[in-house]
Amino acid sequence: MFESIFNDGNVPALGFFIALSVALVCGVIFAFLSCYKSESSANFFICASLLPMTVAAVIAIVNGNLGIGVAIAGAFGLVRFRSAPGSAREITVIFIGMTAGLAFGTGYVAYGVIFLLACGALLFAFTKFTERAKAAKKPEKTVKITIPETLDYTGVFDDIFSEYTASYALEKVKSVNMGSMFRLTYRVTLKNADCEKSMLDAIRTRNGNLEIQCSRTDIIDKEL
Repeated sequence: MFESIFNDGNVPALGFFIALSVALVCGVIFAFLSCYKSESSANFFICASLLPMTVAAVIAIVNGNLGIGVAIAGAFGLVRFRSAPGSAREITVIFIGMTAGLAFGTGYVAYGVIFLLACGALLFAFTKFTERAKAAKKPEKTVKITIPETLDYTGVFDDIFSEYTASYALEKVKSVNMGSMFRLTYRVTLKNADCEKSMLDAIRTRNGNLEIQCSRTDIIDKEL
């Protein structure tokens, strides 16, 4: 079961089609598992499905033949990929697909199946775990408050934030409107998402009904 179906370096037609068929089926299953609730596009799903079979075909065709290997390398060298940079997850999926394709292309079908499906199951499990962690995390917001220059911003909203947030920090102070106003930028963690309007109403009363902006905190999830 764990031996190569390609005996003595030969690639029989039946073994070749078996390896490609299994690679395609496992690739589709792996694509479903790895793209579960991710921000990847439909094109990436297709890529993840076909990549193991494609790599397997290339490895099986080369099969130690130096001349064919050089020809294929030259052909791929003519291709220029112009696509947006991928996320860490997408790069991982591509490497997993290529590794499984190498196993299928050398005839080790069982190893390819186990590796590909196991990695897909792990990505699926990690996604579910991340979802639960995000759901349990208290909502974090960026609050920008405009105040008149006559109002001392030092601790002016501390009592309000203490009531409605689990934590808060003044991150930036900027003068606006020709220096007649200040814009304060806070990063806050709300105790409850439902209390957002009540907090903004309290701030609006304190800052003289000037502009207030409450937005989602920018978190770069796709950075390596």
